Amino acid sequence: MFAIVSIAGQQFKVEEGQQIFVHRLAAQEGDSVSFDAVHLIDRDGQVSIGAPNVSGASVQASVLGHVKGDKVIVFHKKRRKGYRKKNGHRQSFTKIKIEAIAG
Repeated sequence: MFAIVSIAGQQFKVEEGQQIFVHRLAAQEGDSVSFDAVHLIDRDGQVSIGAPNVSGASVQASVLGHVKGDKVIVFHKKRRKGYRKKNGHRQSFTKIKIEAIAG
């Protein structure tokens, strides 16, 4: 059984027991969160497709922790002008574990 759900503006294919990294959520470590924007549910070949969401469906998850991703270098340069600018960025992620898919 799997579901396609929108979490923090991105769509994920999730299964029960799966651990995924999503963009930073406003929840404390150990909290339980629920996502209602479920677009598709597959129950062993029985597929329910929403328009845009499946009514009454939800995905329960628990927050395992907050982490930062790898550093990405942002480098700007204009040729022949002597202009160079180097910045770095580390994206904040939340690690969640999918507990149940209901609906």
